[in-house]
Amino acid sequence: MSKLSNYISETREEMKHMSWPTRNQTIIFSVLVIVISIAVAAYLGLFDYLFSLGLKNLI
Repeated sequence: MSKLSNYISETREEMKHMSWPTRNQTIIFSVLVIVISIAVAAYLGLFDYLFSLGLKNLI
């Protein structure tokens, strides 16, 4: 149990040294992740649709 409490104590000390993003940075990064995810989904969806059409015409 001593190792666990020592680990938690050291972890808390390290967390104090971290640089956390501001609220604005968090919002901007979250929106950026959502926009990129939607763009990648649309890109992959378009190619899936095109390949499906190609296979239907081939068969």
